[in-house]
Amino acid sequence: MSYPSVTLPIDVADGLVMAPTEARQLGAMLHADFEGAQPFPHTVLEDFLPPSVLAQALAGFPAGAQVSDGVFEAGYAGLHKRQIMPEDSNQAARELFWFLNSRPMLQFLEGLTGIEALLPDPYFLGGGYHETTRGGMLGVHADFRIHAQLHLQRRLNLIIYLNEVWDEAWLGHLELWSRDMRTCMARVSPLLNRCVVFRTDADTWHGHPDPLQTPEGVARRSLALYYYTASRAIRSEVPDKDTVYVARPQDLPAVQREANQLRAWETLRDWTPPLLYRQLTRLRWRLAARR
Repeated sequence: MSYPSVTLPIDVADGLVMAPTEARQLGAMLHADFEGAQPFPHTVLEDFLPPSVLAQALAGFPAGAQVSDGVFEAGYAGLHKRQIMPEDSNQAARELFWFLNSRPMLQFLEGLTGIEALLPDPYFLGGGYHETTRGGMLGVHADFRIHAQLHLQRRLNLIIYLNEVWDEAWLGHLELWSRDMRTCMARVSPLLNRCVVFRTDADTWHGHPDPLQTPEGVARRSLALYYYTASRAIRSEVPDKDTVYVARPQDLPAVQREANQLRAWETLRDWTPPLLYRQLTRLRWRLAARR
């Protein structure tokens, strides 16, 4: 199956830079296809990272075991799988992960998905680099939905595959199953620089459940990030109010004068014809600018 080629407009002349407005517009162009995809909202994009940025991701993948590695040997729930935290990678890879958690990236994802006010996960809970070796698998599942540490709702998964060579006979396809778990409706091969973004609902079933048939020494690699939203319920827990300013003792006379002037001006507004009040306001601004 063919997928659209969409490369993030990242400027690499001085670090990793992407204009938020341009990123938002690019995502919005893809929104209809994302929302209408089956079995649940998702998109698959080819050539996602510019070549130099992709090279950063590949070169930053740690070869040896790291102290903070997560290792999964739980059978269907994850077998021969290794999770590597970004801080265990080199500087260029760390910069890439920070970029993928940045405002321009959030703008792209908000435009793509229609989910507003997305938040990144600075702790990379479950995220980072992923590596699964021969015989490994990840059973079909729906992901956890609440970040236990940050108390946020998980909304999106983003996966970028980092396999420079991949043979279809090795299996390892990402499977997307119908919400009733009766039909596998999409199978995505983990080809280099292919990106998958999908919603994380209670029944967005996915995984790569067939044991990998890779040659010895060849692993299925990717990087993964997850995105969240906060809850409006915070307003029931914390009183909502504007910023509160308080005067130091030495500031009290000046603050009181400003308060008295504001009250006088509000009184003038209530009793003055609108046109005259606007003229007086402009005169007040000009006088203030001369001080």
